[in-house]
Amino acid sequence: MNAVAPSLRQSSLHSLSLHAVLLLSMTLPMLILYAIGALGPLLIQDLGIEPGWLGYVTLSAFGVAAVLSLAAGPLVERLGSRRGLLLLFVSVALAYGLMITLPGFAGIIAAVAVCGVAQALSNPVTNLLIAQRIAPPRKAFAVGLKQSGVQLGALIAGGLLPLIAVPFGWRAAIATIIPVALLLAVTAPALAPPTPASGSRRSWLPARPGGLLLNLMAVQACAGVTLSAFVTFLPVFATQQGVSQQDAGLMVAAFGLMGVMSRLTLTSLSARLQDESWMLLGLMALTAIAIGVTQQADPDSHWRLWAGVLVVGLTAVATNAVAMGMLLRDSVFGTPATASGLLSAAFFGGFAAGAPLFGAVSGSSYGFSGAWSALVVVALAGSVAALGLALLRRRSAS
Repeated sequence: MNAVAPSLRQSSLHSLSLHAVLLLSMTLPMLILYAIGALGPLLIQDLGIEPGWLGYVTLSAFGVAAVLSLAAGPLVERLGSRRGLLLLFVSVALAYGLMITLPGFAGIIAAVAVCGVAQALSNPVTNLLIAQRIAPPRKAFAVGLKQSGVQLGALIAGGLLPLIAVPFGWRAAIATIIPVALLLAVTAPALAPPTPASGSRRSWLPARPGGLLLNLMAVQACAGVTLSAFVTFLPVFATQQGVSQQDAGLMVAAFGLMGVMSRLTLTSLSARLQDESWMLLGLMALTAIAIGVTQQADPDSHWRLWAGVLVVGLTAVATNAVAMGMLLRDSVFGTPATASGLLSAAFFGGFAAGAPLFGAVSGSSYGFSGAWSALVVVALAGSVAALGLALLRRRSAS
């Protein structure tokens, strides 16, 4: 588990391939969230469902991911990063294959639940691979790069999938992901070290998280709720304000681009701070303000939608990368695979709850205005949790 990272004398091709696998290990499992958002209007029309039902697709995938993440860390420590990568990419290919073949809305719900397996594995596997293969001076960059893979999914979903889906249908767009996942299932495991023989059998259950990790999990749960609801329903809300399907897709793509930039820059910046908790507090507070601006959008002020997209992409998206970097830099949170599994459980739990709750509120008498207001409160709660984490770390250090 605590394997010493190799020196940077590894070949440029090997290093490039390793970083590409880290990136795509996060992109493909999380792509489903942004695909549902970007293709949401087409799904609603094709399947004859209410807009609020899209939240149940997110609940299916991330609910499974949240539950499995509780044991994903110990599982990855048993399997090793090589077999973990194989299981991850096979799960992705199977999930998207089922999504385009099973009939009706219930078929989609069942198919995306399989993707929850890959989502649960993604952070423990990639964090273990970084611990094993990346030299310490490059770990912050590697974490930022691989976490930006989540937002690369938003770029693909918003910029590429609608171009395929509009003329050929959403199933054709989803089908393009399957061969990529299968290719990675065949090639990626070779970049990971062999699984070492273990004389003792680890428990399948993770250790109980301490106070610091619990606070960090609370921040990530709030971030998960916020991001899930925002990305799933922003395109639907935007089209109701007169935005075209193509422009709504571009908003998702812009969200992804901002997320890539923020995760690459802020993760490295946070590594230089004495306590990253204060950065998390500021990011969640700015997220709350941006959602409030989005809430005020109408057919005559589309700029508010774009402002919300850009700021949430630059702030809330970065929190997960900053949090994962904290786990790798400070052993007080626990071993990388196990701690990241617990943190992912909180994050995915927020993802699972965010979209269906937002859909339920927006479909009630409170409408979208009430749903956006509730999301502002959740983002502010994340700021409060980050403040608690900062104060707890200060007391622990004194």
